[in-house]
Amino acid sequence: MSLSPADTAHYNRFVADLFGMMAYGELSAFERFAADARYSPTLHDRAVLGRIAVVEFQHYELVSSRLADMGIDAEDAMLPFQAAVDFFHSRTRPGDWFESLMKAYVIDTVSADFYRAISRYVDAGTRELIEQVQASDETTQVLRELLRGALADDPRLASRLALWARRLLGEALTQAQRVSHEHAFLGRLIGGGDTAAANELVSGLIAGLAGNHSRRMTELGLAG
Repeated sequence: MSLSPADTAHYNRFVADLFGMMAYGELSAFERFAADARYSPTLHDRAVLGRIAVVEFQHYELVSSRLADMGIDAEDAMLPFQAAVDFFHSRTRPGDWFESLMKAYVIDTVSADFYRAISRYVDAGTRELIEQVQASDETTQVLRELLRGALADDPRLASRLALWARRLLGEALTQAQRVSHEHAFLGRLIGGGDTAAANELVSGLIAGLAGNHSRRMTELGLAG
């Protein structure tokens, strides 16, 4: 990746922001899975979610380590994104175990889609770390199977969880747009902060995230 000094500065700031957002996202995921595990209906489910929580914390440590290698304190990198992430979670508190599962599934898959889309525009080392952290196929499969089992046991859940999933997606996409605007996040990726290009990129990302979510809901037998 060959960049001018000015573009290099913009790009380095983008990567620092990207890793800060990822780090706080993974730390928050660890906290959520650990808390949800306490309310699992069975000890097996508690162990499953506990294992996922451990993986999320390992991902947090991976990103924190990369930030340290860049000479950036992980807490300093995360702080600009803490309020936005916490606000999202305050608006999407699950009402029960089933809504917790759906929230975990939606956030896990939408986040992975987002970071994988971003990885097309970054250097090889950054892309490799994103792939390490977002290699969540096993977690996704576990959550999907838990949801399928719950829906099979009680088909009446389908309507409620479909509505809940749509709300989660809407909140997640709104939050992504807000963070991008407030932090000029994707503008730094388009060398020099080209606002029009960044807006076009955001629009494309949002459409892709929504399309993938709808497909996953259909696979669960729910209306996307």
